[in-house]
Amino acid sequence: MALVLTEEQSMLRDSARGLISDKAPVSHLRSLRDSKDPTGFSKELWHSFAEMGFAGLLVPEEFGGSGLGFMEAGIVMEEIGRTLMPSPFLATSVVAASALNRGGNVAQKSEYLPKISNGSLLATLAIDEGVKHRPLQTNLQAVRAGNGFKLSGAKALVVDGHVADLFIVAARTAGSAGERDGLTLFLVNPRAKGVAVERTIMVDAHNAARIELANVEVNADSVLGEVDQGAVLLDGVLDIGRGAVASEMVGLSEEVFNRTVEYLKNRKQFGKLIGEFQALQHRAAELYVDIEITRAATMKALQALDADIAKAASAVAVAKARAGTTATRAVQEGVQMHGGMGMTDQFDIGFFMKRARVCEELFGDANYHTEQLAKARGY
Repeated sequence: MALVLTEEQSMLRDSARGLISDKAPVSHLRSLRDSKDPTGFSKELWHSFAEMGFAGLLVPEEFGGSGLGFMEAGIVMEEIGRTLMPSPFLATSVVAASALNRGGNVAQKSEYLPKISNGSLLATLAIDEGVKHRPLQTNLQAVRAGNGFKLSGAKALVVDGHVADLFIVAARTAGSAGERDGLTLFLVNPRAKGVAVERTIMVDAHNAARIELANVEVNADSVLGEVDQGAVLLDGVLDIGRGAVASEMVGLSEEVFNRTVEYLKNRKQFGKLIGEFQALQHRAAELYVDIEITRAATMKALQALDADIAKAASAVAVAKARAGTTATRAVQEGVQMHGGMGMTDQFDIGFFMKRARVCEELFGDANYHTEQLAKARGY
């Protein structure tokens, strides 16, 4: 398929860009950070997102959504990346909605997907337990008890976990950490007895949480997918999240590039615009090429997800790894070309650098995905 947007996708991009740039510029994130907002995002803006159909972008039409694809979700994520908008879109509308749609039974879909679509329910995936993304190292225990299970353990870096109305928790029902077999996904109410949630604001002023479960009782109806066979479902859901985060980093990288080029055109030193210095021109040109290649890799990954999620892993790994390295390069070049001002809080470039660092770690950094590609090829 051609790596260009269709007319309908371009209209979606323009619609998302108009809303986000108007209602959530970088100053919006700065204001939330400085005021120590307890929610960490604008509920009013989230309702506007839902009214425009963005919250239910991946929800099938029969459950009140738009029934669009991952390419469209990536378009919205790219626009979110341009302004660093704090939003439950990634955790709820992309990752959680995909998990429920792919692994849920009719009753689960009917209960949760319409609420995600209308913006009244926030959900998130609780997967990582250490400082690095290692899904198979899941060790949170789920022990059979009566007609259900008891969950015990902890999860870290649960995106938007402090405001979630529903957790999708990866637990081990069999085997030991490192094994694929024995993983199961559970739907857990954050207000259930034994659940403790601690908000942990990330370095980029976005939201995450640490959750602890102490003998939390869930019934058999809370199982998402099949018992002991959750790895396959989890693989697909995580790849969807990775494609979305890669898209966000493309938007972030391009915005940093545009801001930096504008600075080069206006900043004078030694009586000349610094953009006239050939060395800076070369660095800017190389960064532009890097971003465009990454955009193509990310679009290819999203198209692969739409075509067949089971066969998209390699394309997604390439996109996520490349997006991380490109975003890192973009923010480093941005800070350096802004000189000393780039290191100050009054300039927005620092916000982009911090967000790029967090996105690089979300769902696996470049090293993780390079390793996965090597394993897939038998190295």
